[in-house]
Amino acid sequence: MKIKFAGAARTVTGSCYILEVGGHHFAIDCGMYQGNDEIEKRNWDIDIYDPKRIEFIIITHAHIDHSGLLPRMVQKGFRGPIYTTPPTKELLKIMLLDSAHIQEMEALWKTKRRLRHGDEKTEPLYTQADAEKTYPLIKTVTYNEVFEPFPDLKVNFLDAGHILGASHIELWVNDQGRTSKLVFSGDVGRPDQLLVSNPSVISEADFLFVESTYGDRDHKDDKESLDELAEAIAYSYQRGEKVIIPSFAVQRTQEMIYSLHLLSLEGRLPPDLPVIVDSPLAIRATEVFRSCQEYLDEETHIKIKNGEDPLKLPQMRFTLSTQESMAINLTAGPAVVISASGMANAGRIKHHLRHNLWRSGASIVFVGFQAQGTTGRKIIDGAEKVRIFNEDIAVKAKVFTINGFSAHAGQTQLLDWIGHFKNQAMQIFLIHGEYEAQQIMAGLIEKRFGFKVHIPDYLEESVLVPGEAAQYVEFPEKASPRIDWNYLLSDAELKMTALRGRMTQIESKPWVEQTDLRDRLIEVNRHLLEIISQT
Repeated sequence: MKIKFAGAARTVTGSCYILEVGGHHFAIDCGMYQGNDEIEKRNWDIDIYDPKRIEFIIITHAHIDHSGLLPRMVQKGFRGPIYTTPPTKELLKIMLLDSAHIQEMEALWKTKRRLRHGDEKTEPLYTQADAEKTYPLIKTVTYNEVFEPFPDLKVNFLDAGHILGASHIELWVNDQGRTSKLVFSGDVGRPDQLLVSNPSVISEADFLFVESTYGDRDHKDDKESLDELAEAIAYSYQRGEKVIIPSFAVQRTQEMIYSLHLLSLEGRLPPDLPVIVDSPLAIRATEVFRSCQEYLDEETHIKIKNGEDPLKLPQMRFTLSTQESMAINLTAGPAVVISASGMANAGRIKHHLRHNLWRSGASIVFVGFQAQGTTGRKIIDGAEKVRIFNEDIAVKAKVFTINGFSAHAGQTQLLDWIGHFKNQAMQIFLIHGEYEAQQIMAGLIEKRFGFKVHIPDYLEESVLVPGEAAQYVEFPEKASPRIDWNYLLSDAELKMTALRGRMTQIESKPWVEQTDLRDRLIEVNRHLLEIISQT
């Protein structure tokens, strides 16, 4: 039995793990990479997945970093079933189409720019037609309904308590007469979060593949998080400015609406303060939450039974059209604006940041994990300016980071979940986390429980035999290609020397042309200064 770590290895996006068992090939998750340009290039390298060879895919939950490459796989020849839970199927129907629309719009924008420069057009990663072809392949299985994709493999979904329909995956594999159990945690939910049940307890496994997003820290408690949200609202309301909340469309937006509902009941949400959900995807996802109420937690069921609607506010409105979205920033006065994407790297949220990030009375409230390379990460790391739509925007708004709203378990909660496993010979693979956080988590696991822990790298392959140490084959030249800084710096110095040698020609140009060249050199110097400040 072999496993290939095709994604979310020492990073938090692109989840995909390809297994080979007795000649069968299948994948757990098929997520999109999100981050800087170099990370997102991996989305195009579809050959590493070998789509035509994969027989089926199991999806833990609907978030794009776990499902977003499904249409790309279909585009390149995948035709097998996609197994997941009923709520996840409903969410995928809207999320993959939305993702495809974003791919098309970004390709259109890049194409216009490239054509102006005389370059060739850009194709989208996949299209809405590819997304439409994906839906018929999705097969639903409910929690605790064991099924067999092929005779030597049994699969079970358990509630992961992360988002609506999210799952832990149990696999029982018969490989060459030996039976072993693999558990894929998916994203482990934060206990006692709103709307969804707590993560299921699992006690047996030979191999555990567990996420480690918050392996280096814990969250604030629920009360503290709610208090901080109220503080952000009061800060901007008193100053007549807006509260901007970058939020994932699924689960986080619904939890934010629920939290605002709680603040309203406590009298801490001004009744005249507009609350605007400016994300077509989040609006449609909220309707899925309403249609899949049987998957919500007991507390929410009780509220609904008593006539309370935690996903409704008297001053809340939804903005579906582009015109309605644009009007938000043309309207003076305070408001709470919830918009996607949650890492501020795509979608309407970029427009809201462009209009509000520079306002000292505004609040920017981050309520989820911000991956390396994203605009959100740069802001919470203290950047004085961030680049949005090719414009440097000053960060003058008050920034709040409230990880207590995260749908991921924090460090202590992850350790508590892992602590239920009883097999001392179990081997743990830390996935879906940044390497520094994973190293901290690995040390804590080994010290507290004595389990063997490995942190796989991108494209690493492992041979798994129960009771034996896993064998690893790494590909560091593919995972982290070496950057030749000496060459880059020497090349820059040569170009600067060549520029100095042309000073006579430059100074002989008309003054207007000289100012244009000056401005371009100032732009180069600005980028160099940014690099220096980050080192």
